[in-house]
Amino acid sequence: MLKNRIVSTGLSFLGTPYDFNAKPNQTETFDCSSFTQYVFKVNGIRLPRNSRQQFQMGTFIPLDQIELGDLLFFTTKKRKQKHGIERIGHVAIYIGDGKMLHTYPKGKKVKVSTFTDYWKKAFIGAKRVI
Repeated sequence: MLKNRIVSTGLSFLGTPYDFNAKPNQTETFDCSSFTQYVFKVNGIRLPRNSRQQFQMGTFIPLDQIELGDLLFFTTKKRKQKHGIERIGHVAIYIGDGKMLHTYPKGKKVKVSTFTDYWKKAFIGAKRVI
């Protein structure tokens, strides 16, 4: 199943270093959107390069209906005062059981995080691109 392959591909990069504006189409380092772009690309789904562009893809999914492989979008401290799509500054892959796979500066590597209240407060929306 494609959703399982996407999660499996993403998990194979656990520990890969974070690098803001990491170059696309390589696996030495990732930022959040180059990570999702690469994981989906090797599984046959093309995504744009940044999180705001990725948010424009797919179908909106209510939070209580998210499934394996859905993209989760968040705002950040630097972007929370912006409006519309400009508020988006982070993307992650939902991997089930209230967990997400992503990379960001605080963790400095690809990691699994729990979708806690911290993340729920920053949550903007979920999209299904599969």
